[in-house]
Amino acid sequence: MVDASHRRPRLRSVGDGELSLRYRVVHGYRRAYRMAGEGPALVLIHGIGDSSATWADLIPDLARTHTVIAPDLLGHGASDKPRADYSVAAYANGVRDLLTTLGIESATLVGHSLGGGVAMQFAYQFPERTERLILVSAGGVGGEVNPVLRAVSLPGAHLMLSTLQLPGMRIQVGLFLRLMRMLDTDLGLDAPELLNLVDALPDTTSRSAFIRTLRAVVDWRGQAVTMLDRCYLTEGMPTMLLWGDRDSVVPVRHAYGAHEAMPGSRLEIFEGAGHFPFHSDPARFLALVEEFTRTTSPADWSREHWRDLLCEGRPGTSAGRPDTAQNRAVERDLREASERSAT
Repeated sequence: MVDASHRRPRLRSVGDGELSLRYRVVHGYRRAYRMAGEGPALVLIHGIGDSSATWADLIPDLARTHTVIAPDLLGHGASDKPRADYSVAAYANGVRDLLTTLGIESATLVGHSLGGGVAMQFAYQFPERTERLILVSAGGVGGEVNPVLRAVSLPGAHLMLSTLQLPGMRIQVGLFLRLMRMLDTDLGLDAPELLNLVDALPDTTSRSAFIRTLRAVVDWRGQAVTMLDRCYLTEGMPTMLLWGDRDSVVPVRHAYGAHEAMPGSRLEIFEGAGHFPFHSDPARFLALVEEFTRTTSPADWSREHWRDLLCEGRPGTSAGRPDTAQNRAVERDLREASERSAT
């Protein structure tokens, strides 16, 4: 096997036309996506309520050495918003089908928030098509989530989101956000980005798709599905976790738990960043992604290796580990994982 660290990237510029939205109809639904560059495939999967536009400033640099595909997940952005299955498993299927229509057999997946859960589910369902995982403030590796998202999962969420669109309410929310920023809270750090997601829900159809997606992964108690119980299956798959240490949506302790559960994974913490570290420090984000993809070889998947991992099962306990609050939290999440399986 060729040492990946000796590859010489072929740099190229990216035209504005490559960053424009394109469309494919899959199963009768229009799927929007951006695609640019040449080289190994790199798939960027956005979070809930967001779209491929969240990656727009990063795509030109990533496309110098990669074929970058950034879809608008079904129910998001410019993609159709039918009354449909918005589970992480369905999203993983949708990503596979879009990649298949584009002639891409395998890729490195970069997933943010909900997109991180989709990337992990993709790797679980289609390990032979997954070269690497880069998980950014990913959902699906712990129970906690911002109380606002728990509230939106409750009955009456449509009215709540509609109310936020009213001019008077916008002024009140703006004042509250400024206060949170003045107090230097984690929520204040993330609030402007989160409010932008609300602005991206201008009509009933968009809000309905958002709520259906949210309820597929969150309930009043917190995150309702997990991949934590199957993270051991990433053994042999290059995996990197990127997290802001002031994430108000998915707490940074989830990063440590996922890192502990994923054999050989790499963890990078963005100090002072919230839920969108690739917006807070895009230069570092780009450098890490480019270095990671350049210096690691794609996962060498085999049916025999997958069978062996499944037969051996998840390494069971924290026996022999220090009795720390962090390790106890990891074990608690693993015990709870059986009732929050994504399958």
